[in-house]
Amino acid sequence: MPSLGQAQEEVDVEIILAVDVSLSMSPTELEIQRRGYAEALQHETVLKAIHDGVYGRIALAYFEWAGSFSQRVVVPWTSISSAEDAKKVADRLSVDPSNSARRTSISGALDFAGDLFAESPYKGLRRVLDISGDGPNNQGRPVADARDKLVNNGITINGLPLMTSSGYSSSYDVEELDVYYSECVVGGPGAFTIPVNDWSQFAEAVRRKLVIELADNGMDLGEAKVIRIQARAPYDCLVGEKRWQGRMLQWQQ
Repeated sequence: MPSLGQAQEEVDVEIILAVDVSLSMSPTELEIQRRGYAEALQHETVLKAIHDGVYGRIALAYFEWAGSFSQRVVVPWTSISSAEDAKKVADRLSVDPSNSARRTSISGALDFAGDLFAESPYKGLRRVLDISGDGPNNQGRPVADARDKLVNNGITINGLPLMTSSGYSSSYDVEELDVYYSECVVGGPGAFTIPVNDWSQFAEAVRRKLVIELADNGMDLGEAKVIRIQARAPYDCLVGEKRWQGRMLQWQQ
């Protein structure tokens, strides 16, 4: 955490990339995720979005998550203002392999992100959490509570629900993960989700998502399916926990 009285470097956006590495992800899928983020950060449209900001630089941190106490910072807070800066981050993502872990605690990831924002040595005009995952919360405190805490602290949460129907934990999943993310995970001014229905779409979805987040103007959406968050009928945000508990009861019988 910055020391008292220490000036914080000003940036356009403080953005955290929170990436799911639960056991439902195969080694190939973990590699696709890493490569997708590394390529997106170096893409010309992302670099242009950074350059066009008020300060022409952003602050970024990247961590991977699974269960309630399974979070690992891969890229600590760093500023990006040039292609060289972006390449340094991409290189780090390319050489440090992902490690899978059990369970899915979105709430744990949100709480961890909140602590990471508090430790940031930067001062952004906006703070954005970009979280991806392939299933609902099934461990830790209710995800809506963790979401509300971040939103109340001025943080926008955007989602990248991975609806690829792979992995062995499908019995714990929800059919419309994009709806779950929209209702229970994302929040804050301009919050949105971009669903990924096939791994071939991942790199493009990440790039478009970053451009929207950095520009904060909703432009350059292309063919990406962007779901802006609007008020809807009540949704059961404990569906993941209930499915997990139901499965445990079946195993005990």
